[in-house]
Amino acid sequence: MVSGDEVALSAEPARAAGPVVLLVEDDDGDALLVTELLADAAVDVELRRARSVEEAAAELARDDVECLLLDLGLPDADGLDAVERLRSLGAARQDPPALVVLTGNADVDHGVRAVAAGADDYLVKGETDPVLLGRSLRYALQRRRAAAQERALFRGEVRAAETARLERALLPKPLVADPHVSVMVGYLPGRDGLLGGDFFDTVERADGSVLSVIGDVAGHGPDEAALGATLRTAWRTLVLSDTTADRVLPLLERVLRTERAGSDVFVTLCQLVVAPDRRSVEVYLAGHLPPLLLTGPVGAVECTVLEPSARGRALGIPVEGGWSAQRVELEGPFSVVLYTDGLVEAEVATAASADVASQRGVPRLGVPGLRRALDAELRGEFAGLVQRVLRRVRDLHGGPLVDDAALLMVGWTGSSTVLGERSSTLADSVEWAR
Repeated sequence: MVSGDEVALSAEPARAAGPVVLLVEDDDGDALLVTELLADAAVDVELRRARSVEEAAAELARDDVECLLLDLGLPDADGLDAVERLRSLGAARQDPPALVVLTGNADVDHGVRAVAAGADDYLVKGETDPVLLGRSLRYALQRRRAAAQERALFRGEVRAAETARLERALLPKPLVADPHVSVMVGYLPGRDGLLGGDFFDTVERADGSVLSVIGDVAGHGPDEAALGATLRTAWRTLVLSDTTADRVLPLLERVLRTERAGSDVFVTLCQLVVAPDRRSVEVYLAGHLPPLLLTGPVGAVECTVLEPSARGRALGIPVEGGWSAQRVELEGPFSVVLYTDGLVEAEVATAASADVASQRGVPRLGVPGLRRALDAELRGEFAGLVQRVLRRVRDLHGGPLVDDAALLMVGWTGSSTVLGERSSTLADSVEWAR
């Protein structure tokens, strides 16, 4: 009698480069028969063996099995139970393996039930020759690849639709009429490509004041993204309805409390108000990071942190306290840089590029690191600055960021002859990986 290990070893050396086929068979004699049939069929596969559903499950966890050759008389599964269990395990993978039943039961109805339970084909051992087995395997593998291509195409279409929705919801067109006001925005999705809760917007009122907001919903996923889009829409509505700047955040918090999924959901936010005469700005902080301030002409821009003198609590936190404005007087051209924490929490390869280390000792970019990135990119032209900064941070991180990152720059050129920059960037992780 030839052992099961000898069966597996006899098939593997000659076919190591082909698709992995897992033979689930407890009988050594039948396993040898299948090996010989495959050899005669000249099917280029790597044949492995499992003697039970439990062993097959362990092999499926390796994620490289492309087809199962399954006997229905196993010690830990009775009949079609094996088909259903292995199909269920395979469905958890991104590309489920094909499944061909190869058993001694010649009952036609049994074969129909096996296919109905999820098998791609049903072969009877005593009636199967090398040609039939080879053709069944080739067809099953081809159907699997075709199904994988259809799933990949569907995922691509869903991603494209999601990207379009993201652009509409999180990259809104700024409502700014003043041609000397710059508005540059950018959004960099996190590593998994799923939507986050970062949002931002900019609106110019009839009196000439320009209001901007950037916010971050705690958490990550479609619920947070939907809530972020809702809050952005609510903020724009409040601004367009001429709600005074000091009343916008309390009313926005009411919207948050109504729309959030649970009482533990909160939002950090920074609201900026640029005065109609462009000689001052007001900053409202709700548990958010302080903005950066760029001042001076192009080629000699100075970047500083607007250290907060008035910081309010995050929206949705059940503690006392409101929000007050921090007024900053300005002269000449300026730009205020608003951002979310996904940017400054980026891990960096070298400590020299980092601000602080996490509790695990991983260096982070930090606010000073973001300042350095801005300083480096400000040596070039102002156009495309947001995209270059996002790319620099991503390169320092060594790939897609863990969390979403949003960057919003609002400024004034300080001259009647220099027009402001207008740009929006959705830095898609797949596109930026190239």
